[in-house]
Amino acid sequence: MAEDVRLRAVVTLAQAMAAAHTPRESWRAAALGAKEALGGSFAAVSVWERELGRLRVLVNAGVRAEGEEEFPEGETYPVHQFPEITEFLHEKWAGGGEPNAWVETADASAGDPAAGFCHQRVAALRRRGRGSCVVAPIVMRGQAWGELYVARPAGTPAFGRADADFATVLASVVAAGIAQTELLEEVRKLAFTDPLTGLANRRAVDMGLDEAVERHRESGAVVSLVVCDLNGLKRVNDSLGHAVGDRLLERFGSVLSLCGAMLPGALAARLGGDEFCLLAVGPSSDAVVKVAEDLCVRAAEMDLGEGVACGVASTGDPIGPVRTARRLFRLADAAQYRAKAARSTLPVVAGRDGAVVRLADAVPPAPHDRRRFRGREPG
Repeated sequence: MAEDVRLRAVVTLAQAMAAAHTPRESWRAAALGAKEALGGSFAAVSVWERELGRLRVLVNAGVRAEGEEEFPEGETYPVHQFPEITEFLHEKWAGGGEPNAWVETADASAGDPAAGFCHQRVAALRRRGRGSCVVAPIVMRGQAWGELYVARPAGTPAFGRADADFATVLASVVAAGIAQTELLEEVRKLAFTDPLTGLANRRAVDMGLDEAVERHRESGAVVSLVVCDLNGLKRVNDSLGHAVGDRLLERFGSVLSLCGAMLPGALAARLGGDEFCLLAVGPSSDAVVKVAEDLCVRAAEMDLGEGVACGVASTGDPIGPVRTARRLFRLADAAQYRAKAARSTLPVVAGRDGAVVRLADAVPPAPHDRRRFRGREPG
């Protein structure tokens, strides 16, 4: 009967982790599933950051002690305080041992070598009112990735050897779940990231702008789009080579990212070729124009290239109703076209330059227009 219960617990844990869509969801599912499976009151998942020599807590689940946060930003522990991370998970394992879990109890004697691997854990158990814990290595791709930690409160039955063996099984399930989530996260990153600059790509802008305009229609949120065309890229490619041209694109991507950070939550993206954009939801149109002006100044100061042609369209300006993402993009693109034609060193803003709205709304973009926005419906 006990074996059936534990088998169901393993299946439940695996299913919960398979349903996770983000790393945080995956960590939380792992901790909660292991806590329930082992009859604990608290569980944590930590990652071993080898390059920094520390164990970093990713999630604390269950009954948390004072000061413990669910997703802590800075809860880390130097590895030298937990020597089993290196000794048990590396040397002993590499020497032919197995990455098995072990148990620590709060009543262990600090002077007893047989009491456990690390007396720091014993002190932590006592300090947080816990009676025992089981620690299981999380192993991925042949390396110790981190640990699964489950605790019971003081005054309850301590974990035993059978619990440690079961925790070893749970840790392998957790490892598989985390590996799957990390793979999916990497796929998502590749799908929505420009490989050269590391900025968001056109697909990410398509989705983000659709969602932003929907928010504008529902709540009136200000949505602003800055479209930039990097001047002089072709001349750099022709005279200095494409490797230097790539450096120009990367450099401007960094400048765009820096300026975008001045607008909370803004999305900085490379649309393709020499075209970039910033998408902001919430900040006023004046704030966005100010950032666009700073972007033009910074671009003009770069060693390579010839500055940037920049157009801005914001629902906070008098541009008429914006019911589709396509219309907002067309307005920003028309403003950028005006800036390029006039060789303007400052952004042109739709609604503040009278010709832009007429230009954008006069003729819908042709199917072959390389800058046509792939919206879901015509503007």
